[in-house]
Amino acid sequence: MSQVLYQAEITETPILRFAGQNFEPLPSGALFWHAQQTLLVADLHLEKMSSFARRGQMLPPYDTGMTLARLEADIRRTGAQRLVSLGDSFHRDEGTTTLSEADRARLDTMTGIAEWLWLSGNHDPRPHALGGQCLSQVALGGLTLTHEPRRGATGLVAGHLHPAAHIYFEGRSTRRPCFVHDNRLLILPAYGASTGSINILSPAFFGLFHWSGLEVTMLGKDRTYPVSPKRLVRG
Repeated sequence: MSQVLYQAEITETPILRFAGQNFEPLPSGALFWHAQQTLLVADLHLEKMSSFARRGQMLPPYDTGMTLARLEADIRRTGAQRLVSLGDSFHRDEGTTTLSEADRARLDTMTGIAEWLWLSGNHDPRPHALGGQCLSQVALGGLTLTHEPRRGATGLVAGHLHPAAHIYFEGRSTRRPCFVHDNRLLILPAYGASTGSINILSPAFFGLFHWSGLEVTMLGKDRTYPVSPKRLVRG
């Protein structure tokens, strides 16, 4: 998709500028805040497939391992000293107790090498006993990090809505998860391996953003791509 559309015109590492801060948007859906040495991720939904299995839907429970492997690679790549998970880290509160031994060991290693902040989400509102701190939200570098976006907020970084952009360009269209902000509110894409996405032109996003200031950064296979809101289409 965008590999073809944009690779000729974009060669440098993209920078996402929001509320006076610079971030590096990663193709995994994580956001690296260099000034704070902090990696931001949203909506991991760990143990989603195992939760479905306990309810009779027998799906392969590999999503947690895939998500943690990706997260481990992002921590290694960025050298982040702090990680903030913006809520819905687990698909259900009890997911913290159903991790496999291998996944628990991998998570224990990661929480041991970086400061880890788990923010509560609508899927996992209760504190847990894993490594790190459990908080409802956190203020950092003049920004507020939380799970659910709020209308009229300023300097708010959130997840929850799993944003995706559908663009049309030179007779071709593609739909991918994205970062989206208007310099007041920034919403991260869902990071989890088994998460879906919602078009940012859908009713779930109505009233959240000032359209005149909208900036969209779409995830590609190996990099991220800024896209013009003029190219956005529904669906």
